[in-house]
Amino acid sequence: MRHLLSVSNILKRIVTAIGNVAAWSAVLLMAVILFDVVSRRFFSVGSSELQELEWHLHTVLFMFCLGLGYVRNAHVRIDMLWENLGPRTKCWIEIIGILTFMMPFCLVVIYYGGELTHRSFIKGEVSSSTTGLPYRWLIKSAIPIGMSVLLMAGVAVLLEKIHTLWTFAQGDDDGAGSGPDLAET
Repeated sequence: MRHLLSVSNILKRIVTAIGNVAAWSAVLLMAVILFDVVSRRFFSVGSSELQELEWHLHTVLFMFCLGLGYVRNAHVRIDMLWENLGPRTKCWIEIIGILTFMMPFCLVVIYYGGELTHRSFIKGEVSSSTTGLPYRWLIKSAIPIGMSVLLMAGVAVLLEKIHTLWTFAQGDDDGAGSGPDLAET
């Protein structure tokens, strides 16, 4: 069972690395927005390319950081209910939620997002704006890739929770050795 925790930690490191790199797009997004606002306001120069770049950077930021938020336990929970539950119950709720909601949702979005990206690539889809950005398929690919990262995060947390339950079953009621998130579980 210790192997489950090892695999979980490897997946979490991958998801965290992807999320940390994607988080830098927030800095680039702010710079593009600032430049766009200043150029429009003071120089009366508008650019649909800049506006589309803002959308694209926002998409990258959102899609690639979903998994990071999940492995860091940063997503919203109903605290009034959650804080009154025991560690085992929390693990079971997390496992059931991952298996019944998160994984199927991610797989459906990966499938249809992949089809959307493929159609866009085959058609050579570009922006509808005459001065917009080309290669629309490139940003559409963020949908299946981002959902794949979230799915990877879900697998990591699932393995961790299974390990935690196994640790409890072995009679270790404090869940020692079950990963850093047990106190937050």
